[in-house]
Amino acid sequence: MPSPRARRARAPHPRAPLLGLALLAVGARPAAAAPVELKLWHAYRGQEEAALEAAVDAWDEAHPDVVVLTLSIPPDALKTKFEAAAPRGNGPDLVISAHERVGAWADASLIAPWPSDGAGLHPAALEALRRDGALYGLPLATKSLALFVNTALVPVAPRSTDEIAALVGTLPPGVFPLAYQATDAYFHAPWMHGFGGGVQDGDQMRLDRPENAAALGFARGLLEAGLLPEEPTGALVTQLFNEGLAATVINGPWFLGEIDPKVNFVVAPLPVISAVGKPAAPYLTVEGLILSAHAAQPALAAALGAHLTSPAEAVRRAVQGRQTVATLAAYDDPAVAQDAVLQAFRTQMDAAVPMPNGVEMGATWEPSARALRRVMRGAESPEAALVLAQKELEFFNKPPPPAADPTPWLVLLGLGLVAALIVGLRAARRDRALLVAGAGAYAWVAPAFLSMGLLVLAPFVVGAGVSLFAHHNGAWTFVGLRNFIDILLSRDWPITSSFSFYATLVVTILWTASNVLLHVGIGVALAMLLREPWLKLRGFYRVLLIVPWAVPNYITALIWKGMFHRQFGAINGLLVALGLEPVSWFSRFSTAFAANLVTNTWMGFPFMMVVTLGALQAIPRDLEQAAEVDGASAWQRFRHVILPLLQPALLPAVVLGSVWTFNMFNIIYLVSGGEPDGGTEILISEAYRWAFSRGNRYGYASAYAVLIFGVLLLYSRATDRLLARQQVG
Repeated sequence: MPSPRARRARAPHPRAPLLGLALLAVGARPAAAAPVELKLWHAYRGQEEAALEAAVDAWDEAHPDVVVLTLSIPPDALKTKFEAAAPRGNGPDLVISAHERVGAWADASLIAPWPSDGAGLHPAALEALRRDGALYGLPLATKSLALFVNTALVPVAPRSTDEIAALVGTLPPGVFPLAYQATDAYFHAPWMHGFGGGVQDGDQMRLDRPENAAALGFARGLLEAGLLPEEPTGALVTQLFNEGLAATVINGPWFLGEIDPKVNFVVAPLPVISAVGKPAAPYLTVEGLILSAHAAQPALAAALGAHLTSPAEAVRRAVQGRQTVATLAAYDDPAVAQDAVLQAFRTQMDAAVPMPNGVEMGATWEPSARALRRVMRGAESPEAALVLAQKELEFFNKPPPPAADPTPWLVLLGLGLVAALIVGLRAARRDRALLVAGAGAYAWVAPAFLSMGLLVLAPFVVGAGVSLFAHHNGAWTFVGLRNFIDILLSRDWPITSSFSFYATLVVTILWTASNVLLHVGIGVALAMLLREPWLKLRGFYRVLLIVPWAVPNYITALIWKGMFHRQFGAINGLLVALGLEPVSWFSRFSTAFAANLVTNTWMGFPFMMVVTLGALQAIPRDLEQAAEVDGASAWQRFRHVILPLLQPALLPAVVLGSVWTFNMFNIIYLVSGGEPDGGTEILISEAYRWAFSRGNRYGYASAYAVLIFGVLLLYSRATDRLLARQQVG
């Protein structure tokens, strides 16, 4: 658990008068008074955290009457913790956070405008922290994409895309002139901005702009010209660069820690797009020092912000923390001036485009990526792909439906609670003697009961309650059953669309049935083989076949995803060795579904094999031998003797396996990613998309979750009846 780094007040320091007006704002304090506490939250780690702590130490030394409490929080938890703590007065005075949260926090009045204008800081970095004309923080550091060049292959960094294209034919065989995550919307943004496009057109979010279409066509042209690897992922790009198979790479400062020390490289600004004569312009993201609207010491917080962004501390953070600082004067310092990497990112900062900080921006990523993938695999023209993307974006950012009257629901809830109380009291009165007699037993099961209530029942009740609301731009609106009606009536999408509940339900049922059939078939077949006494090393084979089940499924999923890669995957390598054409596995539904199916089958058959092996131990061989004497064939012995005796153990395993498979999120998310165009999404992964990728429509996603529960409830009731019939038979 993260813990605050508390500093004790120190003896007076000669530089204490530097506190100036900030101390006057809180009044003079006697020497014996407790120091003023200033809380600072951040998500830094490693060198960045060490540089920040050193800067705060310098502040403490200069201001003995103030103690700064820093709290390091994991990046994924910083947002939720701040949003929960700040309104209740338990949050920090200052928080260091990514600037894209500024819009939502400003609209929710969680943060306050900064009291100064940020003089001396980079204008683009300041612009990223503005909302409705007000500045909400000071930029500490920036991040953007740049060009990494392997100097062993290309001695001088290319300055234009034509120079990169000219590398074709001059590089060793198998070396790509350029590598980047070409199907990722963030990495595509430099071309989009270079062509004069973007996701924001005035006050509106528009993807279907002619400039964006031109950028998509340009990216497709890079692939067709052989400049890029196919289906590039972050891991693949890193591998190619480290193995000398990529002459140049587009990546950010985080890539520095992934480069093999043996690789000689330089960092340069992104090239000019020769077709338009303008430089590629990546997104600029900013780590801002943001003032809480509920800060206990706003004046001191502003003074600390001025200290952290001062030239001296900016130099410290640049040199020690390896940050691309936003303080312009820091780059004149000799220690920073001679750092070629920092200077390259500083130059790139001038051409970067501040990423919009409004909540609407988050809804653009999935439609943009879908359009990009359609174009890159040749399934759609740029114009047609962007028309579809715009339609998706408009729905994701659609205002919530009109509010419903909660009064009938509150009445029903009250009546339900009263009825439950009456039923409970009657049952307690009727079974009073039994309750008293079994008080000891109830005490033993109470911990399990409470655990189930807290971990299972309470989250379900809360989730079901959330399904009655619509979430939009941080605001909640009670809409009753509107989410369910929209989903079940498929109001917003054709019933055959990948966004339709019914289309996804069909895919989910097909996915579950196919997997369970293969799991049972392969598991039973292997178990039958492994029980044969003539098979040598049976124990070794059993252990070996359980390994796919023992390995964490996300690791297995990533391994299989790499094996299905079109250009570098082992599966296509085998096909090519057999004289067949390589397959683009994730470009069609059939092949993408097959890739998911193979991966999950690999992980699922060991469970059925182990269950079958255990059940086979209880079947006497005498029964089979008697059937064999009567002339029964091997299939007849299995069909009429072994299988009926396996059913009592196998049917519960099938039910359990089908529920697991129905909600097997990891495989879908990590292997196919729902490709193509969401066609291989299942209900659980679709619910995740609605919650976190499509404008944070939490109510809509919760309605999906409730419907998933309903489907599984019906399935469990049907299987209960089936098992009951088997027991009676």
